[in-house]
Formats: sequence, structure tokens, C-alpha cells
Amino acid sequence: MVKKITPFIVMATLAAGFWGSAYSQRRGTTTANFLEIGIGAVQTAMGDASVASTNDLMSIYWNPAGLAFIKRNEAQFMLQPWLVGINTTFAGAALNVPALGTLSLGIFHVGYGQMDVTTLEYQEGTGEKFSASDYSVSLAYGRKLVQWFGFGAAAKMVNSQIWHCNGRALAVDLGVIVQTPFFSPTKRQEDGLRIGMSISNYGGQLRYDGMDLLQPIDPLPDQEGNYRDVPGQYKLNDWELPLLLRIGIAAYPIATDNQRLTLAIDALHPNNNDESVNVGAEYELSRPGFGSFFIRGGYKGMFLKDSEFGPTYGAGFLLRMGGVGMKVDFAYRTVGLLGNTQCFNLAVQF
Repeated sequence: MVKKITPFIVMATLAAGFWGSAYSQRRGTTTANFLEIGIGAVQTAMGDASVASTNDLMSIYWNPAGLAFIKRNEAQFMLQPWLVGINTTFAGAALNVPALGTLSLGIFHVGYGQMDVTTLEYQEGTGEKFSASDYSVSLAYGRKLVQWFGFGAAAKMVNSQIWHCNGRALAVDLGVIVQTPFFSPTKRQEDGLRIGMSISNYGGQLRYDGMDLLQPIDPLPDQEGNYRDVPGQYKLNDWELPLLLRIGIAAYPIATDNQRLTLAIDALHPNNNDESVNVGAEYELSRPGFGSFFIRGGYKGMFLKDSEFGPTYGAGFLLRMGGVGMKVDFAYRTVGLLGNTQCFNLAVQF
């Protein structure tokens, strides 16, 4: 029994320390903030309220404990055109081994496109172009210790590149999900209240380095005859990753053979902003032997001061053909003055 509850105790201890360590005054004090962009059309459409309800490959981002509830092998690809010409993509696969758990690998990439090189002398541009990109590679594992308790962990390598400068860091994600019998409309535990918690991007710091930081230095500018252009290099500071604690619940007030309603709510506590709440819902209409149709909605960033986020919407369908399932999902997110974004997901279950 001690072994079964140990992961939960570890998570709770880390969460308690983390809860008291973040303040709104720390806004803008982290790097690699692309890690805060949610992935997956299902989760995006539900307002990013997914820490307890997640149960597919995208759990590798939201809560690795959700991988413990995957029943089949799965591969997913996501395309999400982001704001101001930024593009985000994700590709990954999960392998379910009944006796061992679920292993998954995912790659998340953010491309910022081409930009003009400017200097103090040429503020309209030198005629050169440069690019920037970020990516993370995650290897995750999830397993049920008992039917009602699952845990998961993910190790990730984070890379950020701006022209000829590059920075890397290592981090881990930890998560648990508890399946309770409370509020179950069918009296079955799998249809009862779910409680989830995850900590994302817990780990090292990132520092940029590269040839763009090389600058000639004149150590004695007032003297003639010395070495005028001594090779020098700017040394940048280490920056923390955006550490994020999520705690949430999911309930299923409707759970029949052909209909299912999911209601989810998450509370977020980041180390670089104020706390906020996300809410979401999903309605599933199934036809045995054929597939399912989904309608989703949510709201991201409740109680967050000056938030540009807001309502989210989405839909999808799952077609079952023999032992293979194909799932297509779409999400639409409003981001206030910054515009709107869309997310497209293709998944294959086998």
C-alpha cells in the first residue's frame, strides 16, 4: 500500500512547495515560453481544462498520468497555426503494453518564420534575414498501479534557437489521476469523478550561447599601439523554464452506451503569472460499430487579470474500421486583440 501512494505523496510535496514559490511579480522572468502553448485540438477546444480528463496521446503534454488510461496504440499529428505568423506542430506515438503500461514519444515544434536583421545604423534592416525556432522532445511513461489510480512521468529535452544562438535544458513532467466512484450516473467507478494533478517543466535552466554573442573588445581604448580587437563574448544569464502546476477534476453526468458528457475544470498556478481557472465540456454521441461524433467548448484564463484568452470551440469524429480507428478533431480559440487560432488533429488508433 505504501508503494501505491508514494507517487501521490511526492506530487503533493512538490506542489506544496511550488504553491508558495510563485508570485505575479515574476511575470516575464522565464524562457522557452512556447512550453505554455497548449497542444491537441481536443484539449484546446475544452479551454485547456484537461489535467483530469485527458486519456489519449496528448497526455504527454497535459498530464502523463493520462497515458495510463490508453487502451490501444496510438499515433497523432497536430497542425496549429498560432499568432502573428507563428506555426506550431506536434507528432507522436504511444505504445500500450498491458503488463507494463504505456510508453510514448512526442515532438513539439514552434517556427517563428523569417525576420529582418536590424542594427542601430540600419534600423530598417540590413537586407539580411534570420529565423528562430523552438522544440521539445518528450519521452513519457504512464501506468495504473490499481484500477483507480494512475501515475505518469515524462522526461523532455527543450531547445531554443535564435539565429546563431542556441540554448538547451532538461526537464520532467509528473502527474497522477485518481478515479473515484463519486457522482457516477451508472454506479461504475470508471464513470465517477476524476481528480488529476500535474507539474510541468520541472528541471534545469536554459542559457543561450553562440557566435552572435562574439564581439571584438578594445581593453585600453585610450592607448595607441595595443591590441584593439581582442576577441570577446557576452555571457548571458540562466533562465528558468515556465514551471506550471495544474489541479483539476472531471465529471461525467451523462454516461450511457451511446452518449457521454464530460465536464472539466482546472486550476493553474504558474511561476511566471497569476493563478487562473480553465473550464471545458465535451459531448460524445456514439454509434456502435461505426464511431463517435464530438462537440466541445470551454473557456481559458478565468480570473486572470488582463487575459486575452477566452471562449474555445471545437468538434471531431472517430471512425472505427475493424481494428483501426481514425480520429479527426478541430479547435478554434479566441485570443482577444491578438486574433484567433485554429488547431487541426489527426489520430490513428490501432
